[in-house]
Amino acid sequence: MREFRFGFNASGLRSARDLAELCRQGEGYGYDVVLGTDHLPNGSPFLPLVVAAQATERMRVGTLTTNNEFWNPALLAREAITVDHLTEGRLELGLGAGHMKWEFDAAGIPWRPLGERVDRLTHAVDELRRIFADGFDEPESAVATRKAFGRAESRPVQRHGFDGSGPPLLIGGTGDRVLRLAASTADIIGLGGVYQVKGEPPGTFRMATAAEAKERVDYVRTCAGDRAAHLEFNALVQFVAITDDRRALAENLVAERAPYFTVDDALETPFALIGTVEQIAEQMRENRERLGLTYITVHEPYMRTFAPVIEKLRS
Repeated sequence: MREFRFGFNASGLRSARDLAELCRQGEGYGYDVVLGTDHLPNGSPFLPLVVAAQATERMRVGTLTTNNEFWNPALLAREAITVDHLTEGRLELGLGAGHMKWEFDAAGIPWRPLGERVDRLTHAVDELRRIFADGFDEPESAVATRKAFGRAESRPVQRHGFDGSGPPLLIGGTGDRVLRLAASTADIIGLGGVYQVKGEPPGTFRMATAAEAKERVDYVRTCAGDRAAHLEFNALVQFVAITDDRRALAENLVAERAPYFTVDDALETPFALIGTVEQIAEQMRENRERLGLTYITVHEPYMRTFAPVIEKLRS
């Protein structure tokens, strides 16, 4: 059984000094990965990762997740290769099909049907693997010039993810098609823990239940076949609260933020962690045993709240 890994996403704009301090705190709390998000208001998903790696000794850096529709494969490969070099091989590249329609509208990017977005994501994964393995398609004249100036070919530092061609790949999603792609190509399966509410405008989400999480994990394992034993499952936790009265807090959560949930749903889902430090740690051990969730990421506002649970699990 895999050991736990813990990550937090650092979203929003701040100075390099403040980001460095946040990341040093995170490393001190025991986090293993700091992650950038690819949303328009949050700034670049990649630039902060270089600052984070420079400020810390061991933490890896990643994206959770890069919106594939914002990039083309060659430019995304260039960005990932650059960060992998600048961080000395600490990058984990997360990819998704995009899900916030208003961001597409604001960026002037077509909001394609999900099936088309997954097809484009599949193409991007194939192209990234090819570029990471073989380099860019340079004409002979460009190769000669590069060699004349002593420039190395652009390939990642890491060669163990992406089936041996680059940094570890995380693909995040909830639907069958994107999870089939993840099962066949990714190193890490990202379960965001939220679903679009049917009949509501795009971007209206609800948290997944424990039963839905188990069904999705089982689906991925079935699709992965022999690869299943090598996959790592990531859960993006949406809510963390340390309390001595977990049921009362869950009742408030359901009443104020999750009317589609029962109180028991809120207490059982792996995407909301409510209780004492000991209760949450035990819930996470059970989720590792039952669901295989070993890579746990929290949103930045919960980074400090969740820290005692990391200490408990590793003590």
